[in-house]
Amino acid sequence: MTPSGPGSAPAWDRIEAFLRAHDTDRIPHPGGTLPAHLHRVADLLTDWGCDPDVRAAGLCHAAYGTDGFDHALLGLDRRGTLAELVGHRAEALVHLYASCDRAAVYPRLGADEPVVFRDRFTGADHTPPEEDLRAFLAITVANELDVLAHNADLAARYGPGLYELFARARALLPPAAWRACTDLLGPHTTTPKERN
Repeated sequence: MTPSGPGSAPAWDRIEAFLRAHDTDRIPHPGGTLPAHLHRVADLLTDWGCDPDVRAAGLCHAAYGTDGFDHALLGLDRRGTLAELVGHRAEALVHLYASCDRAAVYPRLGADEPVVFRDRFTGADHTPPEEDLRAFLAITVANELDVLAHNADLAARYGPGLYELFARARALLPPAAWRACTDLLGPHTTTPKERN
């Protein structure tokens, strides 16, 4: 796996060093520690055929914290630091993921076109390009599936709602991501499941 960084040089080893320097191995997460989770998310994105920028964003998706995980590795005033590490597009995807106000955005997925995002940091609404929306959804699915795969209680509690969410957004997901949703989340819902 070789995400793009500044110029054309792969930055994977530098990303690993960044994560170690921020003591992510001391941060618990379903399935072990935060870096174990981040690596599994990046591996899923690789398996689903996502491009290197999306995979790098998946590995760093918690850098600014998220709407569901408040532990930020960097403040938003240090976005340039992450951009130097992973490249500008991957950093922008990390920021998009981190800034998502889930309560406002999730109900719009699959219902509104184009999807209007609410930035939880600023409260501002904006409409990301479809390519970024697709990347956001791939990272979201990889993140949620990994969490639920490692916590049966969370899977039972949130699996049905996430299945419905991802089913609504299915047209924007990589086909392999949708198959993973039906495999993991399908048993938690009574909705008829479609894998294709």
